[in-house]
Formats: sequence, C-alpha cells, structure tokens
Amino acid sequence: MGRSHMSARMRVRMYKVFLLCLLGFCVISFLHYYKALQNIPLLQELSSTSSHLKTLKLVSGFFWNVPDTEFLSHHNNHKHDYLKGFLEAKVILPDDTFQNGDLHERTFILHDDSTPFFIQTKSGAMCFQKGTKMSDTASQRSILQQQHHQHDSINEGKKGVKCACRQGWHGPHCGIPTIVQHSDLSTKSKLMPRKVPRRVINAININHEFDLLHARFHELADVVDVFFVCESNFTAYGDPRPLYFRQLILNGTFDYIKHKILYIFLDHFPNGGRSDGWITDDYLRTYLTKNGMSRIQGLKADDVFIIDDADEIPARDGILFLKLYDGWTEPVGIHMRKSLYGFYWRQFGTLNVLSGCTAAMLLMVYKGDGILLRRRSYYTMSGFREYENFTGRILVPWAIGSPVHYAGWHCSWCFKPEGIYYKLISAQNGDFPRWGDYKEKQNLSYIQELIRTGGWFDGTVPDYPPTDPKEHMYAPKYLLDNYEKYGYLLKNAYTKEKG
Repeated sequence: MGRSHMSARMRVRMYKVFLLCLLGFCVISFLHYYKALQNIPLLQELSSTSSHLKTLKLVSGFFWNVPDTEFLSHHNNHKHDYLKGFLEAKVILPDDTFQNGDLHERTFILHDDSTPFFIQTKSGAMCFQKGTKMSDTASQRSILQQQHHQHDSINEGKKGVKCACRQGWHGPHCGIPTIVQHSDLSTKSKLMPRKVPRRVINAININHEFDLLHARFHELADVVDVFFVCESNFTAYGDPRPLYFRQLILNGTFDYIKHKILYIFLDHFPNGGRSDGWITDDYLRTYLTKNGMSRIQGLKADDVFIIDDADEIPARDGILFLKLYDGWTEPVGIHMRKSLYGFYWRQFGTLNVLSGCTAAMLLMVYKGDGILLRRRSYYTMSGFREYENFTGRILVPWAIGSPVHYAGWHCSWCFKPEGIYYKLISAQNGDFPRWGDYKEKQNLSYIQELIRTGGWFDGTVPDYPPTDPKEHMYAPKYLLDNYEKYGYLLKNAYTKEKG
C-alpha cells in the first residue's frame, strides 16, 4: 500500500514537471511569435548599455514614426558609422559641354508628404481615397475640405466601422492593393496606416532607356519623393559616351519631374571592369547608392529605399503601400511582368527582384551599398543579426505581387532596332556570350527579324503566350495613354500575325 502511494505521488510530481516544462515552452514560443508579428522592440527593455540604446533609438522611428535627430545629424554630417566609405571624389565635368556644372553636386532635402491619402467618412471611418466607394460626391467634397485633421485621426475611426472597398482594394481602410493582399507577406493582419507617410527613394542607373524612364517617372511621380539617376561618361563596356541624360535635363525634357531628380555623375570606369564586366555591374549600383545617399538631407530611419534597373518599373500601388503602411517586413521584392523587345512579347512567369528596404537596413546591414540588397544574401552579412536583434524583429523577405499578380514591368531589350544595336555594343564584358562581339548580330535587319519573331540571339524562338493591349498590367499607363508616340513598345511593328 505504501509503495503504491509513493508511486502515485511520483507520477503526480512527474506530471507537474512535464506540465511546467510544456507551459514554459508555450510561453517562449508565444513570445517569439508575438515579437515577430507585432514588431515590438522587446530588446529595448532588456538592453541597458549606451551603445545598444543608441542603435535602438536609431531604428525606433521604423516602428513608432519618431524622428531621430541624432541619426539625422550623423547622416547629414557624413559621420555615421554606416556611412563611412561613401565616395567623395571630386567630379569634374568638361567645361565646354554644359552649363550649371554643379548639377552633380547638389543635395536633396527630404520633406514629409502632406498629401491627404485618407479621408473620414460620415460613419466615422478613416478610408483610403482611391480604394473606397464614395456614393455621395457632395459629402465627399465637404469631407475633403477637412482633411488637415487627417494626421490626428487616421487611426481613431469608430471601432467596428469599416470602409466600403472598391474592386482591387482590401483591408478595413481599403488601402491594401490586390498585389499586396495576394502576396506572401506574413503580417497582413498587422498592417496599419501611418499618420505620416514614409519618404521613398528610387535609385536607377541610366544608359539610353529614356522612353522607359518617362514611363517610370509618370508611374511613380506622386509616390516617390526623390529619384537617384546615375549616368556615366563611360558605357558598361568601358567606351566613352556622351552624357545624354544630363543634356535632356538641361534642355527641359524632364522639367515635369526635375524637382525630384538627384543627378549622379560617375566620371570614371572601375579598375578591372574591362576584363571582368561583373566588376562594372556591381560598381555602378555601389556608386549610385553611396553617392546618392551621401547627398540626402533629412533622412529618417524608416524611409524606403528601392533600387531598380532602368528596364524594371514598379507599379504605383505597391510602392504607395510601402509609403503609407506600417507592419510589413523587409527586405522587399517585386514580382514584375516579363517582356522582350516590347510589351507584346510577354514571357512566362515573373521576375522577382529583391528591390527595397528601409534606410536603416540599407545603412546597417548593407553598409549603404545597393548591390548587396540585390544579391539576396543579407542573412550572411555581419550587420544582419545585430540589426535583427536591436529591432526586436525577425527579418522576413517577401515580394509585392505574385507570379499571377504583376506588381511592375520588366521590359528587356525594349528599344527600336537602333537602340538594341547600341545596347549590344555597350553591354558589359561579363554576361557571356556577349552578343555585341558578333558583327552579324549588330546588323539592323537581323535585329528586326528578332523583334518580329521574338527570337533570341542564340537562334532560339520561344513560344510566347498571346497578348492583348487591353489585358490588365499589359504596360505602364503612360505608354498606353500615348500610344502613337510609344507604339513601337506596344505593338510589334514587324509582323501582322502577332502583336
């Protein structure tokens, strides 16, 4: 009887130990999950050293939209630890070529965007204008007159009151576009509109993609706060070239967007770039990012940085979402519709380009180097764990859009035959075979035949799916609205059977 009683007591004790361990495991799992989804910087309360507090203060703006004067001061004075190494070589332009020789030295001051993206309805809900059905135009107009109160009430709408969303928009505020709703973002239930929008930086290198550049500017003009546009007086192959884009800026071609352009001039060709073209390819993005970021004033830790190639055009709604909402993770990719020679030759699938992150992540993890963002190797970098630990968040990459929901356009080799010829001879000496080295590939008649069939320089002719200019996300709206001018990109000029 005694042994049985003792055995029962031991079993009860074992059960208690087991339950306590199980409870502890559940608590730890819950805290880890809660931290990841709620983006709560738990380590703020656990860290006591001054160095930790400084770093936490730097990234606090990402979560709570609190400007950090110390971060801004260090950045603007080029003294911040993560800004060391920025390229500061004096750029000299030929005196006989241009006026306004300081264009490449100007700084850009970021200001908060006061655009009233959200409005308050009669029912008291705060709704995203574009995504919300407004049945009473008169009442909407009266509401718009009171939008200066937006910053105080954007998250203070009546509880339980939701907005009536238009097709293509989701969420209680109707501000989540379909390309985010159907993305792989794991924190959709935690998204909330910001009181003050982020500022967006879009960085690109330019050679002669000027029609696509117009399309980008018109697509993103009211969303992006500053465009970094880098131009060199050398091609990617290392040959001298005129500064075409600078000429277009000075002759007024881009006056409609000039106030948002930070012109970056690369006046030298990187050592070793002629023999190894990938050195050039990397260096172009490195110089673009570091030179541009060193000339920005008023930067906040939670501003958005996006780097694209000139033939990659993000859709407006996806970038606006990053600007207006808190709760998404980083880094951010973009699923882009793939086209060749023109939007009429649509390729299968999407191009998922890892393109964006916050300014804090750019500086702390990628050391201010845009090429490192594109490489998808952030988890191997020395600053990754430090940044993740100091923010109290798990960095989870995701992409706007999906393979069936395009969030932008990638139009490869999208030029007239003369433009394709110029790209052939300008291409880097690294992406082999380098078709510009073959004289027969430079023949304009041969290039026209490639455009007609959708064929490639290696002789293959893929079977691309049929396209229709009326299909959703066929091409950027600006090009479609100016069909006569940009028809060569929208309809195959060399065949009647397709396009």
